[in-house]
Parts: sequence; C-alpha cells; structure tokens
Amino acid sequence: MKFQAMGDPQNPVILFFHAMGVTGESSFRVAEYLKEKYFCVMPTSTVYCPGQNYISKQGEIHQVEDYLRKKGIEKIALVVASSIGADLGLAFLAQTKISVEHTFFDGGQFAQISKPVRKIMVPFLYLAIKSLYWTKGATLGKIMWYSDERIKPYFIQAGKNLRYKNLQRQMTDSLEDKEFPELSEKIQRTIFFEFGSIEEHYKYREAVKKAYPYGNFPVLENHNHMQMQILDPKEFAAMLDSIICTGKIMQGEE
Repeated sequence: MKFQAMGDPQNPVILFFHAMGVTGESSFRVAEYLKEKYFCVMPTSTVYCPGQNYISKQGEIHQVEDYLRKKGIEKIALVVASSIGADLGLAFLAQTKISVEHTFFDGGQFAQISKPVRKIMVPFLYLAIKSLYWTKGATLGKIMWYSDERIKPYFIQAGKNLRYKNLQRQMTDSLEDKEFPELSEKIQRTIFFEFGSIEEHYKYREAVKKAYPYGNFPVLENHNHMQMQILDPKEFAAMLDSIICTGKIMQGEE
C-alpha cells in the first residue's frame, strides 16, 4: 500500500478507505477541510500501487494496522469507507484491535456475489478501469454518473498502475457471498451506513439493516453514488466532523 496523510499526528485520526478505480488521493479534497483539526490517513490499496502485489484482504488490513502502530496511533476517531472500500472497511472494523469510535460508509458496495460471477467480472472491470488511463479520463462519463476534470486524475493514475493479476486477486476475497461479519450492538450503534436515494447501491441498504439492526442508516435524498463527497467536499467534511463531535449526522436520518 501507499500511505499519505494530512494534519498533525497528535490530533484525532480519520482513516479513509477509497472506492474502486481510484487512488487514496481521491480523499484529498475532503481531507483539506479536516486537516487543521484531524490527522487524515489515506492509504492507496495495493491493487493500485506500482510494483506491489495484492495478496489478500487480510494483507491489506495488516498493512494499515502496521502503519498506524508505527505512528503510535491507538485510537481512530472515524473510519470513512467509500463504495467497495466499505468491504475492506467492514473487515477492518470487525478484526482490528485498534479502537474505532465511529464509522461512516458512503454508498457502500455490500454486494454478496458468487465466486464464479466475480471471476467473470474481472476482465470487464479491468478494461473499464484501464480505459480511464488509455483515454485520459474520457470514458469516465460512461461508467459513472458524473465526470469532471477535478476527479479524473485519481482514476487515470489508478488505471495506469492497475495490473490484471492484482485485480483478479482482489476479487477472489472481496464482495464474497457469505454472511457479513458479526459486530456487537455497541459497535453497530457507532456505524453510519449512508446511501443516496437514487444511487444503485441503495439496494444494499436493506441487507445491512438486517445484519446490523442497531446501526444508523441515513439517506441523502436525490443524491447519487458518493455525490456529496464528490460535488461538495466541504459539506461532506462538515458532516464527518459532526459525527465525530456529536455522534450524529447533519442530514436526515431514517
């Protein structure tokens, strides 16, 4: 993995897990509004790091924990995981011995997909991500609801660095068709599973509500996938700050 950070390491920690097809830098626009108050840690998955080999989800978790321990971090104020980053974020939350006070899943990819189907998906995902590099981001509007020059660099860099074998290995242990990890009622109450009302991933909301009945399930009305994070990083950062400070979200909760 590649680790980048903003802010003072002595401040409360926010740990970001990024979406598919981008690098950790995709969280920079949000971290810019949080860095004066928090230490923002933004790892890039091994899948998108040149010269590195993705081994497993466990391997990714161990790298994150090693980084945090070397920094002397024993507590995380907030974990923020977006799209497929939620798959890794949920595994991290269930396994880590590091204290996590709150967790926010933005449009989490909580699909439970059979192994044969995940295997079939790999070449299509590979071509979609690689095309962003080959076309300098011109294909972004074809695979996402929004295309803008401000976010294209994260996709282009990820596409450049992606190797087929790494994506293939990632899909062997991601989005598996098995039960979600068990979490205590206490932990569930600190989690926010947020979805936009018009995004495709909204369909996973009922599944996580059933698995984690004590969690929080805010819906951003008329929002698409990760819309606030992309279009209004300042407001998104303020929402994250409110969760850390009050344990509540500014937007309407259901």
